[in-house]
Amino acid sequence: MGRSRGQKARDKNKATMPQVPKTMKSDGYDVEFSAEFADHEDLEAQARAEAAGIRQSKKSKS
Repeated sequence: MGRSRGQKARDKNKATMPQVPKTMKSDGYDVEFSAEFADHEDLEAQARAEAAGIRQSKKSKS
């Protein structure tokens, strides 16, 4: 009766992790990359990601 009312805010809080700085939160990806085993698609994806990073840094400076 009285217990369920106090738990709503706590459960919402757990999903956002309010006490962890945004810089310390992970994006959920933990991938190891080895250039020795890279195929053409891997190298192409890496080049696209690098180009996107450059575009993003130019956009944030403007």
